[in-house]
Amino acid sequence: MSETLVDSSKRTWLIASGCAGAVGGVATAVPFVSTFQPSERAKAAGAAVEVDVAGLKPGEKVTVEWRGKPVWIVRRTPEQLAELSKLTDKLADPESKRKADEMTPVYARNEARSIKPEFFVAVGICTHLGCSPSDKFQTGPQPSLPDDWQGGFLCPCHGSTFDLAGRVFKNKPAPDNLEIPPHMYLSETKLLIGEDKKA
Repeated sequence: MSETLVDSSKRTWLIASGCAGAVGGVATAVPFVSTFQPSERAKAAGAAVEVDVAGLKPGEKVTVEWRGKPVWIVRRTPEQLAELSKLTDKLADPESKRKADEMTPVYARNEARSIKPEFFVAVGICTHLGCSPSDKFQTGPQPSLPDDWQGGFLCPCHGSTFDLAGRVFKNKPAPDNLEIPPHMYLSETKLLIGEDKKA
């Protein structure tokens, strides 16, 4: 009878210590396993962003965030595209040659500064002091804009103006065109911003 009591108390002790060991093992494993997940810092450093532009109408813009920066996607109208070639003499760097390697990927070194002329993708940060320019898609005379304005972007901080391909106009504080981020099309209407391996 006393042996039965000893076995029963041993069993209770083994179960209790086994449970304590399991809890300790889980407590140790959770922080270790969590290190396999990308940190918020790593995500902010460069996770690609997928965007479906099927619902974007001509003349509209959508803004997404990539690496903590606003990235604009503008669906340009045929009329807006036709105006780009007429602005060459007014632009500081019409062919995006200045800082080309860091500001404009090879596939965007064209007049429209895009893979598909209809869609313009750019980082919405002025190259002067890092402000975010405003949309000024309406043509014609407006405050702080020339009378022959054909649409684009105005940085309200110091008056830099950019056309609808993100090219800066001459004699403005901004030294360079807007940056074109790495991007590629996954399908006719799905864009991946942050990667361009297939471009």
